[in-house]
Amino acid sequence: MNFYFVHSFQVECEGNWNVAHTDYGVSVTAAIRKENIFATQFHPEKSHENGLTLLKNFMEYTQRCSSTA
Repeated sequence: MNFYFVHSFQVECEGNWNVAHTDYGVSVTAAIRKENIFATQFHPEKSHENGLTLLKNFMEYTQRCSSTA
C-alpha cells in the first residue's frame, strides 16, 4: 500500500511501539502504537483509497474496543 508522506521529518522509534515502517533506503517508522494511542508519520487523509481504508479500519477497531470496555 502507498501512503502520502509530505515531509522528511521522522520519529526514531525502537522496540514494540513501531507497528509499521517503510523503506526510503533506510527503514523509516510509519506508524506507532502504545496501548490505546496510535500515530502515523504519513497523512491518511491525503492517501486516497488507502487512507480511507485505514481510517475506516481504525474506526471499526475503536468501536470494537469501546463495546468490550
